[in-house]
Amino acid sequence: MTTAPWRDPALPAAVRVDDLLSRMTLEEKTAQLYGVWVGAATDGDGVAPLQREMTADYDWDELITHGLGQLTRSFGTAPVDPALGAQALARAQRRIAGAGRFGIPAVAHEECLAGFTAWGATAYPVPLAWGASFDPELVAELGRHIGRDLRSVGVHQGLAPVLDVVRDPRWGRVEETIGEDPYLVGTVGAAYVRGLESAGVVATLKHFAGYASSVGARNLAPVRAGVREFADVTLPPFEMALREGGARSVMASYTETDGVPVSADPRLLDELLRGEWGFTGTVVADYFGVGFLQSQHRVAEDEAGAAHLALAAGIDVELPTLKCYGAPLVGAVRAGRIPESLVDRAARRVLLQKCELGLLDEDWRPEPDGPVDLDSAPNRALAGRLAQESVVLLDNPDGLLPLAPDTRIAVVGPRAADALAMLGCYSFPSHVLPHHPEVPLGIPIPTVLESLRAELPDAKVTFAEGCGVSDPDASGFAEAVARAAEADVCVAVLGDRAGLFGRGTSGEGCDVADLRLPGVQGELLDALVATGVPVVLVLLTGRPYALGRWHGRLGAAVQAFFPGEEGGPALAGVLSGRVNPSGRLPVSVPRAPGGQPWTYLQPPLGLAGEVSNLDPTPLFPFGHGRSYTTFSWEDFTGGDVTEIGTDGSYDLSLTVRNTGDRAGAEVVQLYLHDPVASVTRPDVRLTGYRRLELSSGESRRLTFRFHADLSSFTDRTGARVVEPGALELRLGPSSAEVRHTARLRLTGPVRVVGPERTLRCEVEVTEAG
Repeated sequence: MTTAPWRDPALPAAVRVDDLLSRMTLEEKTAQLYGVWVGAATDGDGVAPLQREMTADYDWDELITHGLGQLTRSFGTAPVDPALGAQALARAQRRIAGAGRFGIPAVAHEECLAGFTAWGATAYPVPLAWGASFDPELVAELGRHIGRDLRSVGVHQGLAPVLDVVRDPRWGRVEETIGEDPYLVGTVGAAYVRGLESAGVVATLKHFAGYASSVGARNLAPVRAGVREFADVTLPPFEMALREGGARSVMASYTETDGVPVSADPRLLDELLRGEWGFTGTVVADYFGVGFLQSQHRVAEDEAGAAHLALAAGIDVELPTLKCYGAPLVGAVRAGRIPESLVDRAARRVLLQKCELGLLDEDWRPEPDGPVDLDSAPNRALAGRLAQESVVLLDNPDGLLPLAPDTRIAVVGPRAADALAMLGCYSFPSHVLPHHPEVPLGIPIPTVLESLRAELPDAKVTFAEGCGVSDPDASGFAEAVARAAEADVCVAVLGDRAGLFGRGTSGEGCDVADLRLPGVQGELLDALVATGVPVVLVLLTGRPYALGRWHGRLGAAVQAFFPGEEGGPALAGVLSGRVNPSGRLPVSVPRAPGGQPWTYLQPPLGLAGEVSNLDPTPLFPFGHGRSYTTFSWEDFTGGDVTEIGTDGSYDLSLTVRNTGDRAGAEVVQLYLHDPVASVTRPDVRLTGYRRLELSSGESRRLTFRFHADLSSFTDRTGARVVEPGALELRLGPSSAEVRHTARLRLTGPVRVVGPERTLRCEVEVTEAG
């Protein structure tokens, strides 16, 4: 029997796909352009925006006779045993392949923002905690672990990472981001992509682009970012994750920018992404994003019109389930409303990716190769290490921490004894299990209270909840105050409850009007401080909250951003001193709660000054974090003005020494200050960093290799340029503290740079001389 060219793995993928497309009917080609969401709820609360209104009925058996592009969230829709789920997915794939003429299976995709969103899978720290670690290599290892778990059960595509840069911390999805700086987001995000892709899973960058810049920090609100903000803050992380991470898919954002919905914007999805950046993978819609062009944006009169706009803009796959790319698209093509060439273009991209994944090969098989364990011991160890590295010691003015091993401790607060306090909204127990209250969590998640008792067995630990997370009931204050008054130290564990669409205090659709602690938690903290007993504030949150009200009144303050299933032991380890805190803030912590949503990327007019009585200066700046040991920064090379060309580079070096009595990690940060430019620039912005772990007395030499490309920005004409003139490179432990400064003068002409420019400041670590 002669094998058709499209089945021949010896032929180039493009040749195989062209042959296959030539054999397919219009219905078969369009079938490759949508997903199907089996089991999606059509009533009650959903896990996607407007899920009830946007989910349509279909005949599964009839539908798959034409083939199928994607299967949506076989594991992430309802709790299923992972091994049984893998078998069910394999059966579904066999049915899909057996029903169509060509035997092509679907791409199975799942959410994997903070781990595989499946029952029984490891719940890792959220991306904001990744940013706090300042450890891209550890995040790459995280991506590898998650990717292996996805592939072990037959999943091909992961809908992560989120590369939105925080612009307003009141936005509910801050927990899903990596931070407020594009360089941090880009370097850490690219590392996650490398890890996921190394396991053979298609990483999907989201949300492209501008989603986090919504007006008023409201989910899905319009975006009114300027051209330069969009180019210099929003886009660079995506560019880095594509170039350095090798991501093979991009998800279009729900939002509109300056009146143009992303899902209907060919300048962004085609001209920039594919033309300038050379992206060759697939662009997928965010859930119901194609249909939203009709129902929410009102730029299409019907479903066929929405399909036309999205296809023309460059969206290849409609997710999560068919609506516009099914019968409405087929009918419009046959009626001459939509060129079939748009269908062919998208189908070709989808089939090329399926070819890369081996889904067009005759020896393809969907059954898992071995036993399924989605919460293995190595997974939990990795979750614990990342949790430890992400905990930020905000303040410890009098050395109250670490706690004495035999002290009396009152643990107080609504987050102390709740396992869900560790998890973000895209962790399975927070995302799906609220709809299945009878189902257990599926993974062990020690609470802070349990972990502290295990960590300090000789301490006398009492507990009182004090109040709920968001309700106004203060009736528990009296007991909490009594427990605190009896103790040597009070550990107040406060923070967020992750949820969806207003069902939590943090998470998708859980935006806030200001940055006060939720509910009456602030009043509870006031009452605890008033006892006179030293209070250690432990925050488990998805965003920063204003803490100026208690500054100088606390014994210590510790910040954790939803640290995952091993977050309890990590926090207990920090409190006991077993873990030396090394996290650094990926977002600024504000002083006051209202009126100043702010990130550190401010030009001069965005900083404190005499022209306004409002001071936006944060209480704790981006990059801040303390340690139980001390470090010296010695033998710096730099300081005098050095001339380099606008295409040149410059090395600056220093020696970092651990001068304390215990091992610890220092995060050396390099910031760029541009004194004069043709457009206003942030006063400082991160342009390099290195996390360095050192034993007591140990030292290492760091060399930052700065290239002039890293000073580039978008000028008045819209071009990205490197301008001649003075620059300062500032080394410090945060964005607000400068330890050493190197002064440069760039010489030569203004240089226009493009996608091939240097994106990263490499850092070399050597033995200290």
